[in-house]
Parts: sequence; structure tokens; C-alpha cells
Amino acid sequence: MAKDTIEMEGVVRECFPNTTFRVECDNGHELLAYLAGKMRRFYIRVLPGDRVTVEISPYDLTKGRITRRLAQGGSRQQAPEEVEDTETEESTSEAENE
Repeated sequence: MAKDTIEMEGVVRECFPNTTFRVECDNGHELLAYLAGKMRRFYIRVLPGDRVTVEISPYDLTKGRITRRLAQGGSRQQAPEEVEDTETEESTSEAENE
């Protein structure tokens, strides 16, 4: 019975104290979720906008446990190489316009 959980993916919408988060699942359902123990132990940071995997008990669909932070499609910050490439392209196009 302990393994009867529902796994869903969603997006963190809001952060609350004590590693509690409001998560909106892909089907539109919102719930309160807390970080799993290993995520706390290894200081995995979860911020609003992050995609996460949530385990939900079939007995209470309003609460869940965040078990994994998923890889983002795009990083929050550009890598230094990407920033330099963008700057050189802009300066090249400005030189062509003059």
C-alpha cells in the first residue's frame, strides 16, 4: 500500500517556508508539495518556474512530495561562450551598417 503513489510532472508556481511549494501539474491540478528527504539532504534548490516530478497519494490529491527537479529546456543564464558570441554578432552587424 505504501507504494501506491501517482507520479506527475508539473511546474513550481510559488515557494513557502519549510521547503513547501505550490505546484501546478500538467493537467492543471494545483497542490502543495514538500521536498523529499534526499533533496533536502543534498541541498537541491527548487525555484519558481522549475519543472519537477511530484508523487501524490491516491488518498489525498491536494498534497504531494517533490522527488526530482527536471532538467530545464533552456538554462536560467546564458553560458559565457553564448554571451560572447552574441556580443560579437551585434558588433559585426553594427560595423556593417556604418
